[in-house]
Amino acid sequence: MPTTRVMERFRYSQDTAIEKPFNWEKLARLLHYMKESGSLIVKAIVAMLITTTVRLIVPLIIGQWALDFALANEDYELMLQLAVLALFLYIFSLFANRLRIKWTNEIGQNAIHALRKQLFNHIQGLSNRFFDNRSAGSILVRVVNDVNALQELFTNGIINMLMDIIMLISIVIILFTLSPPLALAVLIVLPIMFFISTKLRRNIRRSWQTVRIRQSKLNSHLNESIQGVRVTQSFSQEENNMSFFRGVNKENYDAWDEASKKSAVFRPFVEMANALGSAVLIWYGAYLVMTGSIGFGVLVSFAFFLGMFWEPISRLGQVYNQLLVAMASSERIFEFLDEEPNVKSKHDGNEATNLKGEIQFEAVTFAYDESRKALNRISLSIPKGQTIALVGHTGSGKSTIANLISRYYDPTDGRIMLDGIDLKDYKLHRLREEVSTVLQDTFIFSGTIRENIRFGKPNATDEEVEQAAKAIGANHFIEKLQNGYETEVEERGNVLSVGERQLLSFARTLLADPKIIILDEATASIDTETEVKIQQALKTLLHGRTSIMIAHRLSTIREADNIIVLEQGNVLENGNHEQLMKREGKYYDLVMSQFKALTV
Repeated sequence: MPTTRVMERFRYSQDTAIEKPFNWEKLARLLHYMKESGSLIVKAIVAMLITTTVRLIVPLIIGQWALDFALANEDYELMLQLAVLALFLYIFSLFANRLRIKWTNEIGQNAIHALRKQLFNHIQGLSNRFFDNRSAGSILVRVVNDVNALQELFTNGIINMLMDIIMLISIVIILFTLSPPLALAVLIVLPIMFFISTKLRRNIRRSWQTVRIRQSKLNSHLNESIQGVRVTQSFSQEENNMSFFRGVNKENYDAWDEASKKSAVFRPFVEMANALGSAVLIWYGAYLVMTGSIGFGVLVSFAFFLGMFWEPISRLGQVYNQLLVAMASSERIFEFLDEEPNVKSKHDGNEATNLKGEIQFEAVTFAYDESRKALNRISLSIPKGQTIALVGHTGSGKSTIANLISRYYDPTDGRIMLDGIDLKDYKLHRLREEVSTVLQDTFIFSGTIRENIRFGKPNATDEEVEQAAKAIGANHFIEKLQNGYETEVEERGNVLSVGERQLLSFARTLLADPKIIILDEATASIDTETEVKIQQALKTLLHGRTSIMIAHRLSTIREADNIIVLEQGNVLENGNHEQLMKREGKYYDLVMSQFKALTV
């Protein structure tokens, strides 16, 4: 079945590979998230050192002390003492290892918690332009999947890597101390291993980065499919959607398969090196024993240490794979963390206290990109406490003006003044506390009706919540629900009608008690009877506030103090309803065309 144009657009999303080499600086940035676990790290390192020391001592006890000394001298009492000592050391090591695992898990979870908290907090502060270019699914992958991919590195990788490096260095020193010729012989394969693993590094890293990209596409498609399931069903596009999902799922499977195969090459290579080293040990070691160059106990110790030597190398290969996965994920996480918001708040900005609500646009130009100029040197004045209506065809610039007042974007040119102060000179969070927007597409959060209304003012009392609901008439349907204000609603409030969701949005905004209210097509989804009730409530509730109304349904803005008619980013005319109707201009044409449409 052919792929739809929407899905074809999805296939070529912005989520592409980030080509940056593996570097220790990036790893150091990751390790920064472990700093809050300083005391736990110290404890884990001590436990790790105890475990490592025991593992290094026991082969010496068995090889040299037990075989070359106690057994050679037929000192069976010493043999028993050495056996008890080895058993005690193993038990002590087991206890220390258990604590190490417990502490490293805590360290890892603390680091993941800190990273995810910073990432989520940073994303919340990014500008609308960031979200304009990314799907919700691709963002979700970074916060969840990519952060989870770092979990194994944080919990086990770092401490284990340190333990294995110490183990390897110690074993090499011990081997050369016991017999330099035999040590050189069995470790001859190390340079070859290092050369081959270096060649594999970049290829494996790219493969794991591809896995992250495929996962991002898969999750993005799942998110869009779930959100748009009703549209899919209404157009009977389930098979088409499933066909595309199979393709995305297969791409994800193939990427995992390729990355896993490349990563799996390392372990067999280590085992082959281990076998080669063991063969050299048996052949050359036996020769040295027979010539009297070393004792039999030294050969046994060598066998123990050689087995212990390849084990950490194999684990380091796994840690290396973890590092490659972590680098692929960290590059994508740091891309978000390094993203700077286009709209920035001044740390010493105006606190926006005692606002009057007077807004002034001074030759404001705005473009979403080079080919989309939404406003063209707009100059207009919105006096305090007045209700201003913005009308015009789709794309005329109405919602852009609302977005600029809320500072979701900054003007490309010109400036916007609030009470005579440039919007950029206000603290952003304080400004937005005083400017509330009610959209046509109302978002309802998972939780109770009461919690959704209280979202506008988290410290509001139950009485204040109910008063806000009554003010706009939402209490009529709320009280009919089985649990009233405590009724649970799922994400987006699908159990509620469109009109009921809009009423909750009104109550939420009015509870926040902003100085400026923007109604962006807020009554478009409400039936005429409900709209009459809301209009009556708004007369009282908007009194003393500056309000901007955007509406295609012109009957809702007849009583506005000033109506501004926009076309292609320019102001064509303005005035109240009666004045504009007398001019018989663009506004008159819009009203008459709607009237004719209603009478047909």
